[in-house]
Amino acid sequence: MSTAPEDFQPVKSAGRTLDLLELLADQPHPWALGDLAHALGIPKSSLHGLLRTLTGRGWVQADETGTRFRLGLRALRVGAAYLDGDDRVGLLAGVLDELSRRFGEAVHLGRLDGDQVVYLAKRESVHRLRLYSAIGRRLPAHATALGKALLAAHSDQEVDELLSWPPPRLTPHTITDRDALHAALATVRATGYAVDREENTEGIVCVAMAVPLATPAVDAVSVSVPVTRLRPELEASIVTALRDCL
Repeated sequence: MSTAPEDFQPVKSAGRTLDLLELLADQPHPWALGDLAHALGIPKSSLHGLLRTLTGRGWVQADETGTRFRLGLRALRVGAAYLDGDDRVGLLAGVLDELSRRFGEAVHLGRLDGDQVVYLAKRESVHRLRLYSAIGRRLPAHATALGKALLAAHSDQEVDELLSWPPPRLTPHTITDRDALHAALATVRATGYAVDREENTEGIVCVAMAVPLATPAVDAVSVSVPVTRLRPELEASIVTALRDCL
């Protein structure tokens, strides 16, 4: 039997199942059947059977009316197992703890996944004014310090192939121009760290550095600070601490 890639035919039902789970994960609010069918391009009759199967297994949860759906508790098992089995997450836990101890600000470990960065681990800020984040959250790489630190490990041509142009604008400060992004990544390569100045969330500045455990790097660590607390000496101290820890 040939195993050449061109002979592979995806299993339609499996693809639909994964599309459904990924949609519920990316947009975690209760979904009506019709809205899901429209978003996924799946007939209601087929989707209804799929939802019944996943609900019965605990992967999807229906509300008390049985008409709106969200991820079920079983999905947490897979996400937690991924993190538990990832050696890098455990290896870098001490780095996150140390940065959190030094600065009392939000600290994140992120991984590049296509044109996005996924939060793998976090340490909360000790302050009341803080950045909202959640493990598993996905953000456009071009608009985050984590993402720019990792995109800079690739050539401009590779970056152009990774991103969709123009990339989404999240705030008035988001870099969406191709030449401007190339210039920003050149600065990251020259300095060894990336800064997101309100490009992802207004009022928040993030400083990030790639983790040198792979070539090209796939993981990065960041410290996020509200602009109201950020001073030049604090930003310089964060850069120094990232270099010391990584």
